[in-house]
Amino acid sequence: MTLRIFNVLGREKQDFVPLEEGRVNMYVCGPTVYDHAHLGHAKNYVSFDVVVRWLRKRGYEVLYVQNITDVGHMLETGEDRILRQAKRLQAKPMQVVERYTKSFFDDMDALGNVRPDISPRASAHIPEQIKMTQTLIDKGHAYEVNGSVYFDVTTDPDYGKLSNRRIDEQEEGTREDVRGEKRHPADFALWKKAEPEHILRWDSPWGEGFPGWHIECSAMACKYLGETFDIHGGGIDNIYPHNENEIAQSECANGVPFARYWMLVGSLTVDGVKMSKSLGNFRTVKDALSEYRPEVVRMFAISAHYSNPADYSEENLRAVKNGWERIYNAVRLTRQQMNRAPEGDAGSAFNVVSRKAREDFAAVMDDDFNTPRALAVLQEYVREVNTLLNTSQPGLATLQDIHNTFTELGSDVLGIIPTVDVTLDTRNAEREAALIEMLIAMRAQARAQKNWAESDRIRDELAKVGVILEDRPDGTIWKVE
Repeated sequence: MTLRIFNVLGREKQDFVPLEEGRVNMYVCGPTVYDHAHLGHAKNYVSFDVVVRWLRKRGYEVLYVQNITDVGHMLETGEDRILRQAKRLQAKPMQVVERYTKSFFDDMDALGNVRPDISPRASAHIPEQIKMTQTLIDKGHAYEVNGSVYFDVTTDPDYGKLSNRRIDEQEEGTREDVRGEKRHPADFALWKKAEPEHILRWDSPWGEGFPGWHIECSAMACKYLGETFDIHGGGIDNIYPHNENEIAQSECANGVPFARYWMLVGSLTVDGVKMSKSLGNFRTVKDALSEYRPEVVRMFAISAHYSNPADYSEENLRAVKNGWERIYNAVRLTRQQMNRAPEGDAGSAFNVVSRKAREDFAAVMDDDFNTPRALAVLQEYVREVNTLLNTSQPGLATLQDIHNTFTELGSDVLGIIPTVDVTLDTRNAEREAALIEMLIAMRAQARAQKNWAESDRIRDELAKVGVILEDRPDGTIWKVE
């Protein structure tokens, strides 16, 4: 089946054909590292992690680049986000950068995201940004004013093609100094003159200054992926001005198309309003992980299609937790039975069910990485597996095939099934599982001694904490409710 992607550049679903057969070059706009990541970031980066996993599952060699913005991301006031946080914390800007870069990667690692192949920093690529800015000046697409350089949007006839915004619809800037310097309200900074109090500054042909926000992604994407590459990802809220400006400056500088497929993730909202640090309506990834398992947070992030908005609430997160526990309980039950199942039964009819689940999963993932439908396929498979395990005693070959299917779909691609057994509400997974198994062994000993009262007491005490025992001819299994 052909992989199809909804390309925001053109507003249609298209067959995916990479520039080079068998290889995908992909760039995703990374975080501005001035604070801890929140669940909106989790939705964005978990979504692209699943995209990369599926591309690799399909056999593509993927070069995944995700940048770190550590300079140049300015607020409407003209103040750099990094510098503002440094002032608030009474720290040096690079202290802020190092602290929150580490925090970001810690959070993404905890969520199970595969690290990007390259994570370039804006501050480490100043020469590339200066070179591209000079090229735009030389080609008549940019101009210098008082030590700052601006891109002239009127020189690009295609400006606005991603966001479908016309130049004459752009609103004027809010800053008086910028409004006075720019020829057109929509012109944007490629390089900004550093005022005396601005700590982050570099030498340039136009004097000491620092890069604008948009130029970094163009310079780094071209450096590592080439002037034209396959997929560009980001958040829908950055379609304008960031992504639009990336396209304009890149294509005007290089004279060739920039990214061929644009994938933009819908925002995470709270009561219909985008989750944002500036609005204060956010929950950090760390805070969520203190209460929920990382697989639950990850499943929440992909429970809506990547391109659609999703609304955050504790009720929604708890509902996802319940759904994840149903999936995991089936996986754990399968693993338990594998430990005591008889050899053989390679020709079991249930292998047909497993094969169909894999085929259905592949079909929906090939349809623009449709994770909600992929989760539905997995949940239906769980229902089938539970029916089998509760009504029969399948042999080892069938159980191994079931486990392989869970691993392929839920672990390798979606990343929501842990590869080792865990408990559902704490991080002391191995210890608590061992304690449960020890109590089951004690109960088995009591039953062997016909001490039915002690056997029932252990069973009832476990039930009080949500651990349900089920006695079978081949032994006792347990599940958590």
